[in-house]
Amino acid sequence: MSREETQTVLVVDFGAQYSRLIARRVRELKVYSEIVPYDVAVEKIAERRPKGIILSGGPASVNIDDAPQCDPAIFELGVPILGICYGMQWMAHSLGGEVAASGLAEFGQTEMAAQTDSVLFKTLPPEQTVWMSHRDSVSRLPDGFRAVASTENAPIAAMEDTEQGFYGVQFHPEVVHTPAGTDLLKNFLYGVCGALPTWTSVSMIEDAISAIRKQVGKEKIICGLSGGVDSAVAALIVHKAIGDQLTCVFVDHGLMRKNEGEQVEDTFRKHFQINLIHVKAKERFLAKLDGVTDPERKRKIIGEEFIRVFEEVASEMEDVNYLVQGTLYPDVIESGTRDAAKIKTHHNVGGIPLDMQFDLVEPLRLLFKDEVRAIGQELGLPEEIVWRQPFPGPGLAVRIIGEVTSERLELLCEADEIVTQEIKRAGLYRSIWQSFAVLPADLKSVGVQGDARTYGSTIAIRAVTSDDAMTADWARLPDEVLTRLSNRIMNEVPGVSRVVYDISSKPPSTSEWE
Repeated sequence: MSREETQTVLVVDFGAQYSRLIARRVRELKVYSEIVPYDVAVEKIAERRPKGIILSGGPASVNIDDAPQCDPAIFELGVPILGICYGMQWMAHSLGGEVAASGLAEFGQTEMAAQTDSVLFKTLPPEQTVWMSHRDSVSRLPDGFRAVASTENAPIAAMEDTEQGFYGVQFHPEVVHTPAGTDLLKNFLYGVCGALPTWTSVSMIEDAISAIRKQVGKEKIICGLSGGVDSAVAALIVHKAIGDQLTCVFVDHGLMRKNEGEQVEDTFRKHFQINLIHVKAKERFLAKLDGVTDPERKRKIIGEEFIRVFEEVASEMEDVNYLVQGTLYPDVIESGTRDAAKIKTHHNVGGIPLDMQFDLVEPLRLLFKDEVRAIGQELGLPEEIVWRQPFPGPGLAVRIIGEVTSERLELLCEADEIVTQEIKRAGLYRSIWQSFAVLPADLKSVGVQGDARTYGSTIAIRAVTSDDAMTADWARLPDEVLTRLSNRIMNEVPGVSRVVYDISSKPPSTSEWE
């Protein structure tokens, strides 16, 4: 099924921290969803022929002069619309209702009474716990609407106009803190929009294959293979689409996890019989990184050097004009868009040099990590790659704070391998989003080993839990796991005299240290 034939629900982004989560929840219900900016032309929305539209929340008040505004003509498209938080307020404001300061803001979990004869709350319990995050609320309904839910501080916590197909909720159904939120979204998607659950792993693969064939035709393609699940799945999809037109180039920059290079080569050359060129370039990358300490410079240097290696390989081949990359939706978001500030440059997004000689093929660009894993399983990718924890494109270079040297790289590689072994031994590997070691810059401390004074490096252990990488919480590892990690690293990795555990969450921190 091509994307044009897929039943799409568009999420209009008013700058909410949860916009991406809304899209993800819709996709989890097997309905394709995509995010568009609030000032997108209504004609562009109409061209997509969406089954439904969801207006996201946002930090602004509809009553300020520069409040984000969508074209009110959106209400004339004849498409069901659900407004969430700011989206509900903007809907009410635009259709003739009123929005005012609540007097008492609501943040966090709140008890709500719902009318179960309403479309949104059909089959849901009359008393619910919901997640609120607002100061303003709808104070007067637009004509044709009725209130269908209330809380102590928000008499109009939900509204609906079933004749026009317009609905609004003051709370956030997309977050896990609203237990019945998924069922409410089901009622909107299936009951109101008439959407069908057709967005599956098979449809994602078919969609990607169709787009790839349309884009590249009979031309040859080169794929940058990193060893992670993203580039692996991208390579398999492209191979499924065009077969031997694809050549994978695995650039082993020497910044990978222990023994990862050998595993990648074995999997793709033997298991999938894919054309593979293995470029061993550790010394080349280390030379480029010599003396570099700024993390953004590291990322850009590594990203550019990747491309240069690809270009050198491609120059020895005939008629190669396309490069495959495993870019994901969160990569694009975090590298900066008009509505999202740049957090860090991803080597496969912002790190690409402007004079690159290839056109990009990015079959995963609009997918989340869980969708990529599902596709990997569907394509028969080995479990150890499908469930491999996310690993940064620049590799251990951005887990070595400060200068990257051969000695520091070897030390971190050994410590990181111990972290992986112990997390797997404890049966935690798949439940933890990322777990790894970090080597801080110039952070040495005194220790005692064998009755002698030592002055060695510090290793920081980082482990986080997350659903989609947009937010993350530090993992509460059992004491016995932390004890084994500390003992093994200090006993088995020469030059380490102290181990610490990072208990920062994202935000305000990021998962990676650089």
